[in-house]
Amino acid sequence: MNEDLLKILACPICKGNLIYDKTASMLICKKCRKKFKIKEGIPILLPNAAVA
Repeated sequence: MNEDLLKILACPICKGNLIYDKTASMLICKKCRKKFKIKEGIPILLPNAAVA
């Protein structure tokens, strides 16, 4: 995951900061703990696609 891109991305639900989990290939919100999958290098940041 590109570090510069990660700095500007935010959780679509609570607007919190996201952290990259390389082993699970997911972005995780620090604030609400929702998880977002990354498919073929593209983060799927749709609120209804979040994993609890």
